[in-house]
Amino acid sequence: MKYILLSIFFFSNFLFSSEVQVTSLKNKNPERVLYIGNSYLYYNDSLHNHVRRMLEEFYANEIDTSNYKLVTISGSRSWHHNIDYPIEHKKLGAENPFQLVIFQGGSGETDTASERKIFADTTKDVINTIQKSGAEAALYMIHAYVEPHENTNPRMIKDIKKMYIDAGNENNALVIPVGIAFENAYKAQPDIVLHKPFDGSHPSLLGTYLASSVVFASITQKTPIGIKYNYFDQISDSDKIFLQKIAHSTVEEFFNVKLY
Repeated sequence: MKYILLSIFFFSNFLFSSEVQVTSLKNKNPERVLYIGNSYLYYNDSLHNHVRRMLEEFYANEIDTSNYKLVTISGSRSWHHNIDYPIEHKKLGAENPFQLVIFQGGSGETDTASERKIFADTTKDVINTIQKSGAEAALYMIHAYVEPHENTNPRMIKDIKKMYIDAGNENNALVIPVGIAFENAYKAQPDIVLHKPFDGSHPSLLGTYLASSVVFASITQKTPIGIKYNYFDQISDSDKIFLQKIAHSTVEEFFNVKLY
């Protein structure tokens, strides 16, 4: 029954798909990828490791993911990052320039109009620097808070959607709809735990797996359904299948594409 409900819940998000101007990367198989963000990325053995393992399985180890790099600052917002340093690949031990840079903002940047303005200005500068380096840019749309976080607000995900979609459109950058996938998962299966119960902010292992599946599908335009990777048997088959289906449907609706 929970899977039947998915199509109903995605209708409201389809309204956002018509606003998205960049629907795919030019290079759908980047091997040199830099992730920049905060603890939302590095929790649970780091999101970039999960995406890397999914790609290695999907492409039967025919791609080189040794230059998958992560730069994070705990509790950071977008403007805390000096993009000029990590974009120079050799400073991070990468042999060749990055092909894709995925940039994640902070969770508090939707709180006020002034914060949203800072995010817009910062992402413009960051994306410009990324694109000048020869890499493609993508924005990692964060998830919203849930209880017991003191700032839980049902409007937060709406502000997140608008802020990231606007920034992506204004700067010709892909937006990866992780936040929408979290919203869809909770609507389809309210008892699933995608956040750490102690703070309602950071992702649980299931949250990171869902986010990784969304990143995988958004980058490759391939479905995550059928991937065997389950973090070394730490994720049940039922949870894995459910999260893969959520990621698949979210990406299809958001970009108005078909994944195979």
